[in-house]
Amino acid sequence: MSRRSELLEFAVLGLLHESPMHGYELRKRLNAALGVFRALSYGTLYPCLRELLDRGLIAQAVGTQHAAATSGSKRARIVYELSADGKEHFQELVKEAGPTAWEDDTFDVHFAFFARTEAEVRLRILEGRRSRLEERLDTIRTSSAKNRERFDTYTAALERHGLDSAEREVRWLNELITAERNVPARATTRHTAAPARPSSPAQQSHSTTTTTPEK
Repeated sequence: MSRRSELLEFAVLGLLHESPMHGYELRKRLNAALGVFRALSYGTLYPCLRELLDRGLIAQAVGTQHAAATSGSKRARIVYELSADGKEHFQELVKEAGPTAWEDDTFDVHFAFFARTEAEVRLRILEGRRSRLEERLDTIRTSSAKNRERFDTYTAALERHGLDSAEREVRWLNELITAERNVPARATTRHTAAPARPSSPAQQSHSTTTTTPEK
């Protein structure tokens, strides 16, 4: 299984841990809330759901009926819900705090389920993410010092943008880490709202998502 497939499985289990959903709603939530899945298609989502069904991690139930687009007749909408094994498996996944939890394409998904993650694991992921960004900042600054005279206007602007974005995220992570360290020991899974993550212009331009009719 590829890392993206594993990440999608984790995200689906996490969303179903909140409440049962049908395929259209799942895709909508994945598109809107988790940027890495902004372009997720049904052709990717439904094979993932079938795999989870085969492994007994989720189950199907009949939800409310809705009108079919072609005939106007009503048909039952399939709702997916987490099984007991699925809940147990999800709890195992949220305990993972290795490097794969704080990379660019995985950190946001893990962060989205921090409310169900133990405090110690949350802190380890945040510190790992901060360390990774600090390494990136060092690389950008070193490159800038060596190549400043060779950069054209646009390359220099792109480098400044990368530097500014990384610095903003490090400041945001510092706030989160300070807040985590101040959480009482008994509050292991739920705590006050985290500071909003600073968004880049690229993220802002994708804030409106488009969905397609349910299959």
